[in-house]
Amino acid sequence: MFDDIEDLTMKIKPTVFIVDDDEAVRQSLQLLAESVGLQARCFAGPCEFLNAYAPSLPGCLVLDVRMPGMSGFELKAKLSERKIDLPVIFLTGHGDVDMGVGAMKTGAVDFIQKPPNDEVLLDSIQKAIQQDVEKRRLSAERDSVAERLASLTKRERQIIELLVQGDPDKQIAHELDISIRAVGLHRRKILEKFCVNSVVELTRLVVKLGP
Repeated sequence: MFDDIEDLTMKIKPTVFIVDDDEAVRQSLQLLAESVGLQARCFAGPCEFLNAYAPSLPGCLVLDVRMPGMSGFELKAKLSERKIDLPVIFLTGHGDVDMGVGAMKTGAVDFIQKPPNDEVLLDSIQKAIQQDVEKRRLSAERDSVAERLASLTKRERQIIELLVQGDPDKQIAHELDISIRAVGLHRRKILEKFCVNSVVELTRLVVKLGP
């Protein structure tokens, strides 16, 4: 069912977005990301990043905490306000325990001291990118299921609710006052619309993706 979704989520190569007011740091981080085959883009400050970034672009954000004008924490808050859930890795040259705890409370993937250990940073970047890819894949699956649900007739919606809760055809027929044969025909159409082969697969899909 979701092969086309998998292809779609892989079409745009994930990017490591680097936001730091120090040019030398930006260049160093970009070279590090590109050394392992990752795509990277650099920005001198939060406003420059906000003006250039589109929510459809997958990847992660490597973000300096302290910058003039707008801090890394403030940028993370701006992204949250815009419903942008891009995974964030905070970097700081003046970190302490309280700042680290605060960073993690914002939902950051990691909080790393400058200069970062290359292996530690790359591990965090890979983790963040994988997190974003999985989140986008799941979101696309939910959207696909929502479209299929919207295509159901009123009777099909009634039947799918009863099927998913485990009711047999005979009970569904009795509850909806229709024939068992009619239930079977509707069930076949529902399975076709969701591109699954059984009610078990349909139920797993609904449970996995939520209401």
